[in-house]
Formats: sequence, structure tokens, C-alpha cells
Amino acid sequence: MDRAPHPRPNRLRRNIARLTGAFAATALGATALVALGGPASGATAGTAPGAATAATAATANLAQNPGFESGLSGWTCSAGSGTAVASPVHGGSAALKATPAGSDNARCAQTVAVKPNSSYTLGAWVQGSYVYLGASGTGTTDVSTWTPSATGWQQLSTSFTTGANTTSVTIYTHGWYGQPAYYADDISLAGPGGDPGDPGDPVPGAPSGLKAGSATSSSVDLSWSPVTGATGYNVYRDGSKVQSVGGTSATVTGLAPSTSYQFQVTATNAAGESPRSAAVTGTTSAGGGGGGGTVPKHAVTGYWQNFNNGAAVQKLRDVQDQYDIIAVAFADATGTPGAVDFTLDPAVGYGSEQQFKDDIKAKQAAGKSVVISIGGQNGTVSINDSTSASNFANSVYALMREYGFNGVDIDLENGLNATYMTQALRSLSAKAGSGLVITMAPQTIDMQSTSNAYFQTALNIKDILTVVNMQYYNSGSMLGCDGKVYSQGSVDFLTALACIQLEGGLSPSQVGLGLPASTRGAGSGYVSPTVVNNALDCLARGTNCGSFKPSRTYPGLRGAMTWSTNWDATAGNAWSNAVGPKVHGLP
Repeated sequence: MDRAPHPRPNRLRRNIARLTGAFAATALGATALVALGGPASGATAGTAPGAATAATAATANLAQNPGFESGLSGWTCSAGSGTAVASPVHGGSAALKATPAGSDNARCAQTVAVKPNSSYTLGAWVQGSYVYLGASGTGTTDVSTWTPSATGWQQLSTSFTTGANTTSVTIYTHGWYGQPAYYADDISLAGPGGDPGDPGDPVPGAPSGLKAGSATSSSVDLSWSPVTGATGYNVYRDGSKVQSVGGTSATVTGLAPSTSYQFQVTATNAAGESPRSAAVTGTTSAGGGGGGGTVPKHAVTGYWQNFNNGAAVQKLRDVQDQYDIIAVAFADATGTPGAVDFTLDPAVGYGSEQQFKDDIKAKQAAGKSVVISIGGQNGTVSINDSTSASNFANSVYALMREYGFNGVDIDLENGLNATYMTQALRSLSAKAGSGLVITMAPQTIDMQSTSNAYFQTALNIKDILTVVNMQYYNSGSMLGCDGKVYSQGSVDFLTALACIQLEGGLSPSQVGLGLPASTRGAGSGYVSPTVVNNALDCLARGTNCGSFKPSRTYPGLRGAMTWSTNWDATAGNAWSNAVGPKVHGLP
């Protein structure tokens, strides 16, 4: 969010230059992609050919059927997206061909036995657009690497260290929603092998007796019968793996309220993964998803400016009643790494801090939530280790107790560390309890891929996250979930980019549309309230769409956000008077 009335034209120019052509230019190398916010927190762009050769030559390849010479043996591909083909191949006589769909990224994976506290190098040869290679379940920081465009065979490589109790990891490749088929071959995992068990042990059979049990508004309990020879089980939701467990029960969390899901499970051991069980359907109960206590099912978020930049100066009591979440902008960094503080600006006109605190209480009594926002255009808060994460949680919790804030908004526009921001927010949640409201306001580039640190953080805290209100402004053209480029300022731009979050793992109740309240609120990206409302209708009802129409509707969509309540007031509250009733009238 921006403190100045005409924010950062330099960043706008940078983003347009970077993103025109939707990352299609192969001249974008590894360094450029990392600068763009693409693979972060352990993710790197394509490594030069030969980078993993020495490591793989020195150690046996732990991946089973790495060249797909035995078809898909040892591999499981989401939604039946994968097949072994004879051409093109990098080596041997076969390679993997996997075809994404509008709601599936063609993820092909296998679980490999490893040793705790050990280093591994993962490599693969890939071909296609937006091809990813990664490892999950490492017990430390999961990693991934990708290439935006490999017209010929290109080698990807990444590395990781296993945790103290890690005995298996899942390695995988995937493409991107709606993109053409990608190819992968000669996948390698180099490092010390784990306990393979009895080499004669067969792959276990498919589990039986799968049942959906108790459900809340955001979770479903599952149970099934044990399988002879199984050492673990994988849980699938709507065709995608979401969990690995050691026993015969699991609770799938982070679901949308009043929504039906299809579940399956597989059994695993050192020999491989079984076929999937018969599917069962589980339906969540009504209610809000994620964290956030009293936040309504459909909510409008507005930023309140604790400064005077030419917009109408407001006291909190003057904020329009259509706003359900009010984000106080902004907390300030201190001299202690990760810690923040808040100082009421005299320009706002309060006679005392107590008057400000009384206004917070009055808004809460009216059913509103008031959170403290961290970051903004000038925000410099860095959480890069456990100490700064602890300092952040402690200082935010202190502000919550001092002023009565309901929670925190993360609006760091200069990047964040997914591992330690996750740690900080979970620590804060442990202190504040289930009523904590956590909102986020990433820029569009931050949510283009699940590999990006902001997206990773949102998924890491999905069980306590209230809403992500991505800023659909000051960004230029961007990719939608169908792989097409959409221009800022259109219904398609809003819906196709929201689709990435909705299909990338966030619940509809955790997705909101962030727009400027007026042409003076941001340097670019303002759209009329009618465009915002059409996008809300398209996503929630499937009506009033542009050329892009999602493959399904998301009636649980949380709502919308604006920068700012002050710019809204300057324009006669035109934004909230139009968008507020639309949000509150969503199904």
C-alpha cells in the first residue's frame, strides 16, 4: 500500500518491462526470474546443464524408474495427466508426457526412502512451458525449481537437507494450469539411500473401507482399513495429494465451508505406492473458513491511513460502515530485528491515544475487526531468522494487547521469507488464540506461482489465515491461470488472476480482490466499482464474466479490499457504497 497519492511509477515501469509477454521470452534467465519473485525460499530458476552430473555420478540414483522406461511404474500423476511416450526423449527409449488442465497442474510424483540429516541433489531434464521440479516432506525447507520456457531439453537441479526425523521425501514434476503438455526424463535423486526394507516386499494393495467422518466448516475427518505391508498412506483431495500419514486416519484441513470434496487414499512402502482407493465424498459444514473469529462470510477490507497524504483525513469512527475489516496503516519497524511498534500520527486529529482505542472498541462493538498492517510502500520489516520471527510475534501481540487490535495484516512489498514469516505468524496465533485475524496484501507478482514466498506463506498458514487481498494494481499485464496474458484494469485481469489462488490451494473464503478506491489511490489499476462487481459475480456465480470464465464457481469467495477508506471518502464513498452491498449479497 502506498503513502503517496501517486505511488512508485518506477516500480510500475519495472514490472511492465519485466512482465510484458508474460515471462515468455527465454532471455529471462535464472537471475531475472528470482528478481521477479518467481521461485523463492529454496526455489531457483533453471540451472545450467551439467550442474548435477558430478553429484549423480558419485551416488546411485534413488529415484525409481527415473527414465520412464517402465511406463509410470513408481510414479503417480494427478487426474490421470501423465503417460510414457517414445518421443521426444532425453535418454533411453521413453520420457514422461504430462498434460495440465484448467484445474490441474499435471503433478507426477513418487516417494523415496532417504536418511535423516542428509544432503540430496535433485535433477531432471525437462521440456515445455512452466515446468517445475521439486521435493516435499523434507522435514526442513521444501524446495522447487522451474523454467518458464524450455523449447529443447533443459536440465533443472535443486538441493535440500532432510530433517532429523525424515525417512522419506516426495519428489515431483508439474506444469501449470491450462498450459500445453510438458516432458520430463532422467530424473535423479543423489544422496544416501534410506532403509529400503525387504527388497522382496511388493507394492501394497489399494486401501479399502475409506469413510468420511466428522466435518467442520474447514475440515473433514477420514479413516480407512489398514493395508498389509504398508508403511504409510497418501491422502488425495479432488485428485491432488494433500497429505501423507503413518496411520489409518487423517484430518484434511483448510477447506471451504458448505463445500463437497472427493477423497481417496493410497498405501505406500519402499517398493512404491498402491493404486488409489474407491472415492468417498465429504462435505464441510457452514461457517467461515480459515482464522478470523467474527469476520463475516463475505467481507470488505479497507485500509485506514494513519497519515495525511492529500486524501480525506478520518478518525476510525468515520470509516464507512460497509467495511468489515479495517487495516490500520502502518506499524513501524524498530531498531530490534523483526520488531514493530505503532505511533498515532498527530495529523489524524486525535486528542489522545485513548480516543483512538475507544474508536477501535466502538468498531468492534459494531461487528468490525481492526488489524494493524505491517509494511506498505515504505515498510522495511525483515523476518529472516528465528530471533526476528519471535520479535515480530511478540511485538505484534503487544500492540494487540495495548490497542485492542484483532490481528495483523502483512503488506510487505519488498519480499518476505516464507519459512520465518510462517514461524512468526504461527507463534502469534499461539499467543492470540482462535480469534486472531490474519490478512495479507501481496502484489500480483507475489501470487503468480505457488513457488513464490508470499504464496508459500499463505499456504503454510492456511488453517489460521483469514484472507489474501491481492493488490490488482501498479503491476502491468499478468498471466492468468489459463496461461494467457491479461491487461490490468479488466474483469479478465481480476478473475483469471484470482483463479491462480483459488486453484493453487487457497480456499475461496481466503481470496479477496484488492483495488484502489479512486484514480488518486494508486498510480495505475483503478477500475470502476462496476468492473469489481462484475468480477465478483463471475467468480461467485459464473455471470458477468469477460472472455475468461472459470471452470467452476466459488460462492464462498471472501470479498474485496480497497486502498483506502480515506481515498474512498475523498470520492464520496463511491467505492464502498457500490462494492460493499455486492460483497455482502454474495451467495
